Amino acid sequence: MAYKLSRWSLADLFPGMNSPELETAFDQIEEQVGAFEGVRGKLRADMPTDEFMHVVKTSEQMTRINIKLDAFAGLAFAADTQDQAAQTLQNRVQQFMADMGNRTLFFNLWWKSLTDAEAQRLMEGTGDYRYHLEEMRHFKPHTLTEAEEKIINIKDVTGGNALINLYDAITNRYVFKLKVDGKVKEMTRGELMGQVYSTDAKMRAKAYQEQFRVYANDGPILGQMYQTRVRDWFNEGVTLRKFKNPNAMRNLMNDIPDEAVDALLSTAKKNAIVFQRFFKLKAKQMGVKKLRRYDVYAPLAAANKKYTFDKASQMVLESFSAFTPEFGTLAKRVFDENHLDSEVRKGKRGGAFCASITPEMTPYVLVNYQGNAREVATLAHELGHAIHAMLAAHHTAFTFHSSLPLAETASTFGEMMLIERMLAEEKNKAVRRDILFRQVDDSYATIGRQAWFAMFERTAHDMVLKNASVDEISAAYMENLKEQFGDSLELADEFKWEWVAIPHFYHTPFYVYAYSFGKLLVLSLYKQFMAEGESFKPKYRKILAAGGSEAPAKILADAGIDIRSAKFWQGGFDVIKEQVEELERL
Repeated sequence: MAYKLSRWSLADLFPGMNSPELETAFDQIEEQVGAFEGVRGKLRADMPTDEFMHVVKTSEQMTRINIKLDAFAGLAFAADTQDQAAQTLQNRVQQFMADMGNRTLFFNLWWKSLTDAEAQRLMEGTGDYRYHLEEMRHFKPHTLTEAEEKIINIKDVTGGNALINLYDAITNRYVFKLKVDGKVKEMTRGELMGQVYSTDAKMRAKAYQEQFRVYANDGPILGQMYQTRVRDWFNEGVTLRKFKNPNAMRNLMNDIPDEAVDALLSTAKKNAIVFQRFFKLKAKQMGVKKLRRYDVYAPLAAANKKYTFDKASQMVLESFSAFTPEFGTLAKRVFDENHLDSEVRKGKRGGAFCASITPEMTPYVLVNYQGNAREVATLAHELGHAIHAMLAAHHTAFTFHSSLPLAETASTFGEMMLIERMLAEEKNKAVRRDILFRQVDDSYATIGRQAWFAMFERTAHDMVLKNASVDEISAAYMENLKEQFGDSLELADEFKWEWVAIPHFYHTPFYVYAYSFGKLLVLSLYKQFMAEGESFKPKYRKILAAGGSEAPAKILADAGIDIRSAKFWQGGFDVIKEQVEELERL
């Protein structure tokens, strides 16, 4: 079978934007919520455990249809952020979900109000629902009254969520202009960023300059939007919910101890030198005195090899199957069920993601495929996410999703399996060396860059609360880059606007350390795989199949990993250091 670039079909969720089934879903949720409100008077600390279990299962049924409706709106909007019908549906669904959430909030609040002994009794025999119920209680110290929680839910629709939608709508309609082969071409951000991997040094510089020219035009506005997002995050998280700092709210959502994140970031800071050494080596290989920031992802091989989408798909599926046939079969389901949106279109959301919806449904994957080796790796990455979700499909709708820090495990491991395959098949020495260099490039992008992003976020949140201007935040971003790169490269002034072009800062504050966490974890796991071979595979499968049914620290402790230990994180950096030393020997 030949794989072709295509747009996904959302028919497995709903037949269409104006379908009766979509309207029925709104009615169905309304009906389920009405029925659920009926249990309010029956909730008591001494209720029979089977009665409690019935309430939990009813809540899950309601969650499933909510998730499907929310996913349909979100995926339709991602497929075309300029489609007014999709924009309208997205807004309608967010408002509707907030209203329904407010009507069912009483259960969450009642559950948190119980004593530990009362909750313990009711949790006995809840099986796979147990961790979800424990997780809810982690937020007990940060939970407000029912009236206050309802106000926050309503406020988010026209506050934080509206701001994010607006940021997406503004930035996804940007048109970038670049002269290619003597002609000025209009490009999406994805197409423009494809040029930063160009073999032409001038083209790389022009691509970055054009990106930041467009973002800088709106820099003061996008910066103001960011300031508002930060204040909103602080007002809710610290002022109202009494978290000790803005970062702690995300850590509790991820169920990751603050000290584990601190250990990760301080280890990353200490190891900035590893990447600096790599950039100096890369400059030498490229025959230049010093890299410019424009050249960080420059390919070494003059042969900028292209892969058809069919070839890319076959390579990815074969690399998964070589690890274990089960992985290949699961990834193929995404193609077979037309849950993959791979083509580049105007208005389509840039980048790539995987959306896991309900345990029994094959996840949806979005990529913007243009044919270079990096996009083959992105395809493997996103399909890795899909495999992760499908391996955890035996859990409940509450517990099959892995937590953010573990969410990057299967995806990054999938990429590494693909790279190994590409290295094994590639006979051209120059291309092989380029692939090896690209592995460290990718480690920089996923670990170094993201860890320093996380450090910048801490600084930026602090500065906004001290009334810093957008220009002052831009200056702080430049300082962050200078410290990160040291004397290993030259930094152009326009990079001060890079921070307003990072959607994660707006969408999901403090998300980015999950990438560093995931990649360093995978480097450590991959080292184990190389040492243990076949006996490693069941242990790895067990980590993925756990989904989000246990705390990340526990899932990893079972595999012999202590995430609070700086020594563990250093292990990942040691692998990168070994790769750099290997390249120095080449």
